[in-house]
Amino acid sequence: MQVTLFSRPGCHLCDVARGVLLAQRDRTPFDLVEVDVSAEDALELEYGVRIPVVLIDGVEAFEIEVDAERFRDLVSGSRW
Repeated sequence: MQVTLFSRPGCHLCDVARGVLLAQRDRTPFDLVEVDVSAEDALELEYGVRIPVVLIDGVEAFEIEVDAERFRDLVSGSRW
């Protein structure tokens, strides 16, 4: 399973979301890829005002806030 976090440096909400993802990764293994939206104009346009945005296996699961319980359910097998 791959989890992608779209974020940018200095984003407090991104830091909180990252913490939720990392805490769950200690319990349930998954690949975590973090993408800095400020690195590319297209990413900034797509995700900039909605960050953090989290994709699970390419499917958008969260924006702005990551619900820890729902994230746990999604990565531990309780799919959409």
